[in-house]
Amino acid sequence: MRRGTATAKAEETRDRILDAALRLFRERGFDETTMRDVATEAGVATGAAYYYYRSKEDLVLAFYLRTDEEARPVFEKAIASSKDLKKRIRAMIEGKFVQFAEHRGLLAALLKVGVDPRAPLSPFGKETKDVRDDSIAWYARALEGSDVSVPKDLAADLPRLLWLYHVGLIYFWVIDESPGQRRTQRLLDATLDLVIQLLKVSSLPLMGPLRKRALKVLRAADEE
Repeated sequence: MRRGTATAKAEETRDRILDAALRLFRERGFDETTMRDVATEAGVATGAAYYYYRSKEDLVLAFYLRTDEEARPVFEKAIASSKDLKKRIRAMIEGKFVQFAEHRGLLAALLKVGVDPRAPLSPFGKETKDVRDDSIAWYARALEGSDVSVPKDLAADLPRLLWLYHVGLIYFWVIDESPGQRRTQRLLDATLDLVIQLLKVSSLPLMGPLRKRALKVLRAADEE
C-alpha cells in the first residue's frame, strides 16, 4: 500500500475506497469482489483504486492497520482500569471480538490463508509483522505492573505466547456459530483462568527446571 505524504483529500479518498471494499467483502465475499467493483462502489475510477491499493490483499492489510489503531484506546483503558492481569487480558480479547463483529464473514474467508506464513494476509507473515509486533507489545504492557509476577526467563517470550492465545481465540470465535458465540465465551472463561493459574505457579522454585525445558523447546522451534 502506498504511503508517503498525503493531502486531506487523498486520505479521504483512501478511506472511502477502503470502506467501500469492506462493505463489498461483507455483502459479496472476498473472492467474489473485484477491484473494479470496489472502485464503482467508492465512486472512483478503477485506476484510482489501484493507485491507492495495489490489490484486494492490500485493502485487507489496510483494514488490519486500521483495526490496530482503533484497538489502541480499548487496550489502554483495559490496562489502566485494573492491575488484575486476568481482567486486562479479558478486556483486550473481548474488545477485539466487538471490533471484528461486523467483519466475521471476511475473517472467515481469510482463515484458509491464515495458517500459511507465506501468504500476505497471514497473521504470521512478513507483511503483517507491524500489526503483529504492535499486538505483542500491548501484551507486554498488560504484564507490566499487573498482579502476576512473571519469572525473568519467561518475560521475553510471554507476550508473544499471549498473542498466540489471543489469535487462537479469535479464530475459534470466527467459526463459532453458536448463538452470540457462547461457545467462545465458555472457552475464554475456562482457558483464561487456566492461563493465569499456570503463570502464578510458574514462578514457584520447583517449576524452574520444567519452565526452562519448555522455553528451550519453544526457542528451538523458532530457530527451525
